[in-house]
Amino acid sequence: MIRTARPSDAPVLASLQSHLDAPAPRLLASFASLGTCLVSVVDDGEPGAVADIDSTGSDRPTADDSDPPTTADDHSTTGDNPPTADDTPVGYVLLIGGDDVHLAELVVHPAHRREGRGRALLRAAIDRQEPGTRVTLAVAADNGPARSLYESVGFRRIDYRASFYEEGVEGSRDAVVYAYDVASGS
Repeated sequence: MIRTARPSDAPVLASLQSHLDAPAPRLLASFASLGTCLVSVVDDGEPGAVADIDSTGSDRPTADDSDPPTTADDHSTTGDNPPTADDTPVGYVLLIGGDDVHLAELVVHPAHRREGRGRALLRAAIDRQEPGTRVTLAVAADNGPARSLYESVGFRRIDYRASFYEEGVEGSRDAVVYAYDVASGS
């Protein structure tokens, strides 16, 4: 299931972020004020099922909706210990911006890849956008699996940026910039 990230998800999201090649911890820590973060959680349903989300982007509370405190010790997402609690995030997509949106990060825990979660997060992120919105993203040029995923969802290449990702003394990596224009719904 996909739902809006909650403040109590922060430790789990930070741990998931460690699986990215170029994480931006300060950006993730500021998601509530900068944009939107959707999470894919372990549950008995389909990985792409979307929670009932109101027009403000918040999950609609139900009588049994609770958000117990979560600590980093509650749900480890590192190594071979993927999250297992039904409502624990196993992936997220982070979007920033206003009229046009930038997909800043997309990650799924390695133990939950190849389950359709990345595609479901992308679709949910796109489906939340107003008609006419452009969603952009940058991905390492040598990350074939990610590029294939973005292209299969309908993103198209709009730019190539040499030395986009700095990698310390090792040099840098090039990036491909993609865009997805949300249909005007005519």
